[in-house]
Amino acid sequence: MRKLLVLVALVLVAPAAAAGGGTSLHIAVWPQGAEGAPHTWTLRCAPARGTLPHAGHACSRLLATRAPFAPTPKGTACTMIYGGPQMARVTGTFRGHKVWTTFHRRNGCETARWNRVAYILR
Repeated sequence: MRKLLVLVALVLVAPAAAAGGGTSLHIAVWPQGAEGAPHTWTLRCAPARGTLPHAGHACSRLLATRAPFAPTPKGTACTMIYGGPQMARVTGTFRGHKVWTTFHRRNGCETARWNRVAYILR
């Protein structure tokens, strides 16, 4: 029983401790689409810092989200409701894994994906 408790503690604590330390992101948002200069920010976690306003809050939310940068699964039926011209690119590392992803608002699935991380896409 004691071994099981130690194992459970390691499984719960180790990823949480490592997750924040491996997060370093560069965020670029084009509010009017591909035209014009992007707004850019940086975000690092553990400790929370960077140019993104409210870095601590953003790190807490990102690290509590299972896969904030996952793409919409292939074959997903999406509403064809246009959400706007905005686009964003997030690059860097998240929980020690490379990130290079783009966000758009061209349909319901892309808008929902954007909204999941809207707090970093200001």
